[in-house]
Amino acid sequence: MREAASTQTSRQVAPSPPQQPIPFSHKMHAGNLQLQCKGCHPNPDPGEMMRIAPPSTCMACHSAIKTDSPAVQKLAAFAKEDREIRWARVYEIPAYVYFSHRAHSESGNTCAECHGQVAEREQLYREGDITMGGCMNCHREKKASLDCSYCHEPR
Repeated sequence: MREAASTQTSRQVAPSPPQQPIPFSHKMHAGNLQLQCKGCHPNPDPGEMMRIAPPSTCMACHSAIKTDSPAVQKLAAFAKEDREIRWARVYEIPAYVYFSHRAHSESGNTCAECHGQVAEREQLYREGDITMGGCMNCHREKKASLDCSYCHEPR
């Protein structure tokens, strides 16, 4: 487990990164190469979820870059067979919560506000607080709605 800086005076232990089917460095792609999040994470209608690009998107670069890498060769096999890679989820919002990545993005929020400093991470782990308390704190800071029905369907 890693230590993550906390907004409190003590330090918290962050969860270990989940094992992924293919190694992927966000530090290299988002950090060093400065690729934008939305290039690999499209947001199709209606905009609730960000997706992970198919292997064919990765191969736009990797058909010529690091082709001798076993990880890229595995990626190429997925692309050739038009198969989806089953990435391990780092963040998952409960089904009873309405959340729109598009609405949050369009209102000026950045990916880092919820997902942490992804561009500095070789492997991702749950860094941002996506609990109800974390969301409520952010809504208070940004003066967004605190009404229950804003994120939860009325029962």
